[in-house]
Amino acid sequence: MTIHIRLFSLSTPLRGEGWKRRQFIAFLGATALAWPLAARAQQPAMPVIGFLNPASASTYAPFLAAFRRGLKEAGYIEGSNVAIEYRWADGRYDRLPGLAAELVRRQVAVIAATGGDIPALAAKLTTATIPIVFDTTTDPVKMGLVADLNRPGGNLTGVSLLTVELMPKRLELLSAVAPDASVIAFLVNPTAPGAESEVRDAQAAARATRRQIVVLNASSEHDLDMAFATAVQLRAGGLVMRRDVFFNSRREQLVALAAIPAIYVRREFVTAGGLMSYGGDLADAYRLVGIYTGRILSGDKPAELLIHRCHFTEVWLCGITASIRFRRGVRKVGVVVMNPEKRWLR
Repeated sequence: MTIHIRLFSLSTPLRGEGWKRRQFIAFLGATALAWPLAARAQQPAMPVIGFLNPASASTYAPFLAAFRRGLKEAGYIEGSNVAIEYRWADGRYDRLPGLAAELVRRQVAVIAATGGDIPALAAKLTTATIPIVFDTTTDPVKMGLVADLNRPGGNLTGVSLLTVELMPKRLELLSAVAPDASVIAFLVNPTAPGAESEVRDAQAAARATRRQIVVLNASSEHDLDMAFATAVQLRAGGLVMRRDVFFNSRREQLVALAAIPAIYVRREFVTAGGLMSYGGDLADAYRLVGIYTGRILSGDKPAELLIHRCHFTEVWLCGITASIRFRRGVRKVGVVVMNPEKRWLR
């Protein structure tokens, strides 16, 4: 916008309009004030990201920080050139469809549906036009999220950790520290989608190692106490835990209840005092979700962004040697050791 100002000499009277000197000065002042307001009105609106997650902000703080790092790598900083609308389900999966609908009504530019398959499915069922970036622990093609890993099509793309494929390795690692354990307990939240298929995978992996899997179902505080009591009654010699938002929010409680060797999906259980974990680098997955979200804000189409498969898996052990981090097909890349004060040293 261009503002033209005609200047007059104040030493001579203004003709035709009968303006007084002070009226003319007031006109100039008003014009000067209007200019920055008009300039700001022409600036484009700040894009808004919708962040959807089934957990709570407190339990996912490290991963939210990783998401923001990814955004920054893509050129976006929250509060500076992008805004984020957060929707947390606080462990209640049934709230996700409504929260996704809120983000759609807010007309966000892109939805980061993080925390597994369920938020991604909830977002997909809510909108077919707003771009969605997800992270998943299963095959996104089998889950019906995308048509193809290399060319997803539609309005979804994201990151795949494929932690389900790691069950045989978890059992192998658990057997190394509990070689006499012929019965392995598998802790599952039966209300979580995909639980039944993972139980079948765990049972098949156990048969391959000549061990028996007993399934412990838990979806509430009371269920947890009952599940671990059952594990003792069945003389389980080891425990494998499925990744779940409900379990993640009760890490300290689960670690305290585990009176037998246990292997978890996430390293946070080891930092809470658990024996070991084996899984993908979740923080790096959130960083990649942030990068993809930023790229979409910059004009990339989700249909053309291939599904990024995380190549890093981690083993974290509490106590002596803590972690071996490696890339598939490559020998160990780094070692992390926990000292007696439970601080991680690299």
